[in-house]
Amino acid sequence: MSPLDTPATPAPLSFRDAFFYWLKLGFISFGGPAGQIAIMHEELVERRRWISEGRFLHALNYCMLLPGPEAQQLAIYIGWLLHRTWGGIVAGVLFVLPSLFILIGLSYVYMAYGHVSAIAGVFYGIKPAVTALVVHAAYRVGSRALKNGWLWGIAAAAFVAIFALGLPFPLIVLAAGLIGYAGGRVAPAKFAAGGAHGKTAKSRVPALIDDHTPTPAHAVFAWSRLYRVLVVSLLLWVAGIGALTALYGWNGVLTQMAWFFTKAALMTFGGAYAVLPYVFQGGVEHFQWLTAAQMMDGLALGETTPGPLIMVVSFVGFVGGWGKALFGPEALFLSGAVAATVVTFFTFLPSFFFILLGGPFIESTHGKLKFTAPLTGITAAVVGVIVNLAVFFAYHVLWPQGLTGPFDAASAVIGVAAAVALFRFKVTVIPVLLGAGLAGLAWTLLHPLAA
Repeated sequence: MSPLDTPATPAPLSFRDAFFYWLKLGFISFGGPAGQIAIMHEELVERRRWISEGRFLHALNYCMLLPGPEAQQLAIYIGWLLHRTWGGIVAGVLFVLPSLFILIGLSYVYMAYGHVSAIAGVFYGIKPAVTALVVHAAYRVGSRALKNGWLWGIAAAAFVAIFALGLPFPLIVLAAGLIGYAGGRVAPAKFAAGGAHGKTAKSRVPALIDDHTPTPAHAVFAWSRLYRVLVVSLLLWVAGIGALTALYGWNGVLTQMAWFFTKAALMTFGGAYAVLPYVFQGGVEHFQWLTAAQMMDGLALGETTPGPLIMVVSFVGFVGGWGKALFGPEALFLSGAVAATVVTFFTFLPSFFFILLGGPFIESTHGKLKFTAPLTGITAAVVGVIVNLAVFFAYHVLWPQGLTGPFDAASAVIGVAAAVALFRFKVTVIPVLLGAGLAGLAWTLLHPLAA
């Protein structure tokens, strides 16, 4: 390629153009974190050239080490790098806002009309497909994470800890992180992080923020900025929790939701499937905001809407607010919508904190992160925890009335078909759920008592 043919660096990017891109991304971000990262890579690195391959992967490596939805955190990071703090805030908010509105609407339909036979039939078919999806998630994470006997041992121990001993998920995460830390010192080769996102062929076209573009002034690390971000983030959280406590008391439903999902957000290592058991323990078993069957239906809705899968927590909030009739029986929709909004705010606030606080430090290093061994241990434990979640789902789907009740053969057939589609034919999530929903609808029309 001659100098005359070399593509020019893209023109400076306006905040308006970036705003509309992040808004568009919020509506098309299907496919889970891998799909969402692929969409951003294709648009931002290859087509629009807003950021180079190297800088994109450098940001991604940091986001992969954090608790929370890495795709949304990557959007915050790139938005912040391009347009300072407000750029990051806009990118992160628009990544989840369309999904929140869509889920509130779908949750209303589910709660108000879920008893209608047609809708009940669709969800009857979706439940076993969700079980197959969880099994597939365990396989995906396990095939990437369990590279040796040490990690297999951690995964097995985590399964036993949560399935047989009933230990809380945070304790399992803490123990796995400590084991990973110790293992990284004793046998570093066994706990070396694997490259989950491989680097593609390096593009030769320049980007707006290229590999050797100097760090923007606002992204240069400074202790004064770190303190400001820390103080503002803590004040936002304290103000939110304080307002809810003042209005409803510490034991109020909304206050407890805010506190519970703050803790959940800080333990979302390994993706949404990793934190779902914790949400189950709290939302279903302890607080009883919803039932196990409703939780599975919510996961199905989360799989079929844009945004991070962890947005299923918005469904949990909506159902919990509706069921508790927070503002009286005449305002069930308002109760659900407010609870869903509160849950979403406290779930995603830590993501903004981690990126805006740690981004300048990461930009100042441009080197490999050295603290991956604890994450490797946690990721291995996550596999065992997800397997436990699959067992939990399968039990409720195949024996809906308990082990002493009848075996649901129709659900088993739908679940096996969904598993074959996922494992053998590599069908994506949405067609699997649509097919399962149609199968469930057809079965319940022929056998009205099945659902």
